[in-house]
Amino acid sequence: MPIVVVVIIRSVIGFFLLLFLVKPVGKQQVTQLTYFDYTVGITIGSIASTLSVQVNENSWSTMAGMAVWAILAVGLALLCIKSPMFRKIIEGIPEPLIQNGKVQIEALRKNRLSMEELMSMLRIKNVFRVEDVEFAVFEPNGKLSVLLKSQKQPVTPGDMKIPTQYSGLPTNIIVDGILDVKALRSNNLTKAWLDFHLQKKGINKIEDIFLAQLDTQGYLFIDMKDDKTTYTISTTGAS
Repeated sequence: MPIVVVVIIRSVIGFFLLLFLVKPVGKQQVTQLTYFDYTVGITIGSIASTLSVQVNENSWSTMAGMAVWAILAVGLALLCIKSPMFRKIIEGIPEPLIQNGKVQIEALRKNRLSMEELMSMLRIKNVFRVEDVEFAVFEPNGKLSVLLKSQKQPVTPGDMKIPTQYSGLPTNIIVDGILDVKALRSNNLTKAWLDFHLQKKGINKIEDIFLAQLDTQGYLFIDMKDDKTTYTISTTGAS
């Protein structure tokens, strides 16, 4: 069999095997990616590439190696869930880098971070002054969680004792000119209802709409495909 055909076959096998093995590993890695998780993911991908192009390697042993790495990764994740002590050893623990506006120099050095890197992470959180920070915690996944001092936090309606209305998730009814009938039905609405409100703005073709989104307050947002026209239609009080 020509070498090119062998590589193609092994690549297809490696691709779908990687897809199958990464399924139970990948979601946990994406949500709580630690440096060890990152290394495991890279290693599994490297083994998959070996299966693809190293035609002199035994394919069964390579696939077995991928499976072992994936099983160990899943097993380790389950063990970390069951054992807080083991989780601390493997994943590490959150460490305060700033407390009451004071940089914890030893914690900064321990995590091999410079002051410039810390300031960069703060700016990503829209914080530019260290003295405004009550706590800044360096998480095991390498991200920074920031709690501003109470006097520096933005005022909320709750602070002002102002009542607010419920604000849930909006529903996409039309996306790229295609009507989502299930989305309409989930809101107990019909296409006739939608057409009625679209005609308020002279819209006769659903295909001309890029996005139609209905929020929980009864407002229908329309974004046309012409890249410049948008509408907000109130649907309250109409059937």
